[in-house]
Amino acid sequence: MSTATDSVDLVGDEVAVNLVRAALLAALMGAFAFVSFPNPLNPAVPVTAQVLGVFLAGIYLGPAWGGFAMVLYVLAGALGAPVFSGAGAGLGEIFGPTGGYLVSYPFAAALIGAVVHGVDGLVDPEGVSVARLVGAMAAGTVVIYALGIVVYWYYLDTSLVAAIVGAGLAFVPAEAVKMAAAMGIVRSEEVQAT
Repeated sequence: MSTATDSVDLVGDEVAVNLVRAALLAALMGAFAFVSFPNPLNPAVPVTAQVLGVFLAGIYLGPAWGGFAMVLYVLAGALGAPVFSGAGAGLGEIFGPTGGYLVSYPFAAALIGAVVHGVDGLVDPEGVSVARLVGAMAAGTVVIYALGIVVYWYYLDTSLVAAIVGAGLAFVPAEAVKMAAAMGIVRSEEVQAT
């Protein structure tokens, strides 16, 4: 007696692969949160490697899946996983002085992905010009710090200039290093988009 079984795909292979990639980037973001050190110009907001994760999500996953990866990351932290800087978790982190940075990550990753990949679908990031990659990361950084500064300013009731300096400009050197790291990863012979 033989039985025939039909395979039913609930989602396509491409969707399944992209879900796994998004989950991996979300997990990487959690690991990047632990790469943290105090900012000498503003000890209230640590320097972390999280923005590097945002860059990589947009560059490798594109606007939709890169943004989704960051939504997964923020959602995991909101639900209690200790994936924010300093092993922080919960809604208090999102609705606190540094919450603007967290909320900005999906938007920044989507913008970076849109600038890198355009509207014609995903492209191999290794073939994208340095100027376009740097422009994409700079645009994403502006989104991150615009939201980060506004929320920081609101919660800490400081002057706008102090918020811009303490929650934005104090991080420019670190962001330049993260951009260089992302460029090194993208241009590496060992990392290939599949």
